[in-house]
Amino acid sequence: MTATSTLPVVLYHYDASPFATKVKNLLTIKKIPHMRVEVSTTLPRPDLADRLGVKYRRIPVLAIGKDIYCDSSLIAAVLERRFPPAAGYPTLFPARKGGGRADTGMIKALCMSYADRALFPLAAENLPYKKFTPEFVNDRSSWLGKKIDPDAMEANQPLVKSWLASHLALLEEQLADGREWLMDTETPSLADITVQFSWVWVQRFRSLRDLFDKAKFPASLGWIARVSDYVAKIGLQHRTVLDNITGAQAADIICSSVSEDPKIVGFDEADAARLGLKQYQHVSVTPTDNGKVPTVGRLIALNQEEVVIETQGSTGRPVHCHFPRLHFAVKSETTAGAKL
Repeated sequence: MTATSTLPVVLYHYDASPFATKVKNLLTIKKIPHMRVEVSTTLPRPDLADRLGVKYRRIPVLAIGKDIYCDSSLIAAVLERRFPPAAGYPTLFPARKGGGRADTGMIKALCMSYADRALFPLAAENLPYKKFTPEFVNDRSSWLGKKIDPDAMEANQPLVKSWLASHLALLEEQLADGREWLMDTETPSLADITVQFSWVWVQRFRSLRDLFDKAKFPASLGWIARVSDYVAKIGLQHRTVLDNITGAQAADIICSSVSEDPKIVGFDEADAARLGLKQYQHVSVTPTDNGKVPTVGRLIALNQEEVVIETQGSTGRPVHCHFPRLHFAVKSETTAGAKL
């Protein structure tokens, strides 16, 4: 079996993506060297869809060898599994201070359900769509599954701002006992990185800057700065970005590498039966919340945390594409309609 540390790691991103920033911070904390491919902020993205057969439309996407991981929450879990502390990599799930254990499952749930799907969407409600091009607004309307009305969103922003203030109050309550990190861990955890990146992004909106009142939320503002400083310090000490490469170069690197043994993820026959699925049949995997573009391929592996399908693009060489189970639907796809 090829050691993960010897496999190429490639991040597909664009600089303005907050979730790409989240994954960049995770790669920095884990001290994982990687290459980067910059993609368009809007569709189409032929470097993924055409070259690799990955139609998934959200960014970032991370490749480790010939395995391609979609959704930042799954990426976080996989980075911990494939680059474990036992191999010398820092952990995203440190133990609680005072000899406590790691809250792995609940940290994952907090990040996926609260940070990514409750907190972040409120921040996104403040995007200045009136300043964007019609092409960008149309792309994001397609992503959301409904037409964006810039006037209606602007009218709703005072309410959204009030909700964000309530979320900031919850954060202050969590930090009120003087803890250094969100879950009172020895070092920053996935929870710190995932909750913090939304607040850093919120600070960029001029209309929201008065939310960050030092007198009202001193612990929260201190924590936001502390996480940024921690990531920046590691970034200065360890060079993790090896190179910026083209999509063509990335596809060749990925397809020339090897996939992780699917047996590591396994195939849960009982869960597959619940979904009416069988191993190796053609399926589609689609997000259930937004960006509902299906990726179609052969079902390779399935457990409670992830599903793996085999896709193939213009390179003519198959890759294994991984998606989370939560917030994604896996459905049978007729072979005639399956385009690999």
